[in-house]
Amino acid sequence: MTYGEGTPIKRTIRRQQLREMVPLADSTIYEMEQRGEFPRRFALSPRCVVWDLAEVEAWLASRRSAPIARAQPPDVRQRRSRPVQAPGLAQAAASKAG
Repeated sequence: MTYGEGTPIKRTIRRQQLREMVPLADSTIYEMEQRGEFPRRFALSPRCVVWDLAEVEAWLASRRSAPIARAQPPDVRQRRSRPVQAPGLAQAAASKAG
């Protein structure tokens, strides 16, 4: 059995097994697949999709060897609802009110 570029597939895993290996949400995995950042699923039947276990394991190994920078926290001052003022402005407003 081969898939894609003629690479032999030895073992496939279904969604539940993938969830046990990769603790990401289904939507995150789907988006990463679309961007080419995660191994692509393929259909065995109209109702059954699987992933190549070797590709998933290789992806996990690559993630471990190349750390990913953490996302920056959101700038809460740019929120439309409940914007947070800069510390100096909040103290000035409190002193004027008092």
